[in-house]
Formats: sequence, structure tokens, C-alpha cells
Amino acid sequence: MRIIAASLFAATAFSAPAAAQDMADAEIRTECLNQRLCVLFGPGGNVAVHHGQDGNVMIDDKYAPLAPKLLTAMREVSDAPLEFVINTHYHGDHTGGNEQMTVAGGKVLAHENVRARIEAELAEEDAAGEGSAEGWMKLPVITFDSSVDLYWNGEQIDIVHVHHAHTDGDAIVWLRGSKVVHMGDTYFKDATWPYIDLAAGGSIDGVIAAVRGVLDGIGEDWTVIPGHGPIATHADLHAYHDMLVAIRAGVAEGVAAGESLEAVQARDLTAPYEVGEGFITRAKFIEAVYKSLRGETDYSPR
Repeated sequence: MRIIAASLFAATAFSAPAAAQDMADAEIRTECLNQRLCVLFGPGGNVAVHHGQDGNVMIDDKYAPLAPKLLTAMREVSDAPLEFVINTHYHGDHTGGNEQMTVAGGKVLAHENVRARIEAELAEEDAAGEGSAEGWMKLPVITFDSSVDLYWNGEQIDIVHVHHAHTDGDAIVWLRGSKVVHMGDTYFKDATWPYIDLAAGGSIDGVIAAVRGVLDGIGEDWTVIPGHGPIATHADLHAYHDMLVAIRAGVAEGVAAGESLEAVQARDLTAPYEVGEGFITRAKFIEAVYKSLRGETDYSPR
């Protein structure tokens, strides 16, 4: 299996310094999957816009500095008002635009753990004297526990929580009529090695379960939107699943044998897969899997 890196992702994903970069030259590229659903690519997570007579639904909203460009790109797709924003998880490259989307009229919807984690970040900013009176507008105003369904623009949009996957607040967004699923960062395609945020409740087993669950729920005619990277197919996602399972098995053997992290990394379990280093290197991915299997959470992606 060959997976080629996307250079833009490596420079921009996740990190606070990246989010603070001047993105004046950043471009938003639009790819429409059908007459009511388009994907907006650029720095940060992939954004989907579902449009129609009921108004626009946005899935994720990238970094805060990109919000004006994101709104412009949305309005080029549809001049209908923004009604809802769905956050697939809490990371800033997927929720950074929440405040400006709220100002634009969007009601932010996310798993309850997303709201809790953004609240904690806002509290830290306030304690450091860096908060603002408008900070509350970053928060989801609609939350759910296991799932919530949105019937909008003639589409059944099912938003389903997956437990302890990329984080503890991930949501898979199913657009049933369109046969499209947005997976957030439970799936990276042609971008980087997987990022499992152990400190935020992520786990390798949860990621595998999330991917397996999507595979079980779609056919070969479905389209998959990853959190980062180009549009994918059922076959692409299946290859990703098989890679995760194979590498987990290899790391588990080392853990069972009492091998050190360094010894497991030295076995080069990632060699069969050509994935760009991106934001997460081979070594850091193996570290995340190793620590996840040992129940450890002291992991930094850098």
C-alpha cells in the first residue's frame, strides 16, 4: 500500500504556532461531491458544507484566522445563511472558527466532551490573562452524549460519537442520502501517520473500532471525507484499517514480551507502508500505539 504525504498538512496541522501563523496567502479549495455537498480544503481540517433551502450546515471550521476565507468560500457555494456548525472533535484546527461562525449565525453542535475541553481551554486562557469576553462564542451550544440526528435540506445527517478514538469526543457525521461520511481525525488520508491524542482520551483500539464501524456501515459506492487529506473511497479506508490492525498487532507483541519503546520502534513495523512523516512521524505513531496499549497518557505528538 502506498500513501503519499500532503505537504500542506505537515506545515499546518494542530499546533498552536501554526494556528498563529499569518495565513493571508492561504487558499481554500472547493470540491463539490454532489448538488448539495461540497468540501473546503486548505490549512487545518477538511470542512464540509451541506447546503439547500433550509440553510447551510458546516462540518468543522479550521483555524480562527481562516474563518473569513472559509465564510467567503461557503457563500460561493451557497448564499443561504449558516445555520449549524458540527465539530468532529475539539482540536483548534477543526474548531478555531467557532467564534466567527457563531457571529455569522451558526449554532455549534458537538459531543459533550468537546464543550468540556474547550471550556477548560478558555479557563486556562482566563487564568493567564489571555481570555476575552467573546470567548464563550467558541463553545458548542448544542451537545449530545451518544448520537443526534439532524434532518436538514432533505438529508438525514446522523452525528454519532465514537468512544476514545482520536480523542474522547470524536463524532462521525453520516450524510445518509448522499452516501457520504465525514470521519474527522479518526481517519487521515495521504497526510501523516495517525495522531492519537492519548492525553485527551484517545486510544489505538478506539481508532480501529471507529474505522471498522464506518466500514461496516458503508458500501463501495460511499464517499469518505477524512479529517485531513483528499477524498477517499471504501477501498482507501479498508487499507487504512488493515494498516492500523497490523501495526497494533506488532506493537502488542513487543509489549507482551516486555520490550522497551525503543526496541519496538527499532523493529520498523511501519516499513511496509509509505506514509509521509507529516505532523506525526513513524516513531511518534509507534510511541502512541505502545503507550496506548500500556494505558499510558504521557504522550506529545512533537
